[in-house]
Amino acid sequence: MTDLELQLCVEELSLKYFDRPFVHKAYFNSRLRTTGGRYLLSSHNIEFNKKSYEIFGQEELRGIILHELCHYHLHLQGKGYKHRDADFRSLLKKVGAPRFCSSIEENNKRKSTVLYIYECEKCKQLYNRKRRIDIDKYKCGKCYGNLLLKEKGRKV
Repeated sequence: MTDLELQLCVEELSLKYFDRPFVHKAYFNSRLRTTGGRYLLSSHNIEFNKKSYEIFGQEELRGIILHELCHYHLHLQGKGYKHRDADFRSLLKKVGAPRFCSSIEENNKRKSTVLYIYECEKCKQLYNRKRRIDIDKYKCGKCYGNLLLKEKGRKV
């Protein structure tokens, strides 16, 4: 599906379910990772995660479009458009839009990180850190001994 096809689909669903036109832009944003779509308050445009469409298909995208259109139309009408607002929740039910989209598996996987392991000279206490620390600035929290970099760049 192209951005143009997405735009036409959003305009069609807006008229069908909300009896209101969608007069802004709808497009895919490849940088979206944790959400199926996003309504932008400042520009009133709607961005969609193309991966959600590729993995789950047309029906999932339809639900995401309806969800984001709920945000869109309520915001333009000056009503409660946030997830916690009663106006938003009732409109979701009315049009049959899902409250949440399906999760993309790669978001649930734990990303491997570089791990720095520091050891105290005196008491041999170990400290695991994702980021490198200045060993001249920090001391052992147990005995105030000096820290040494024991292992660098290990994958977890």
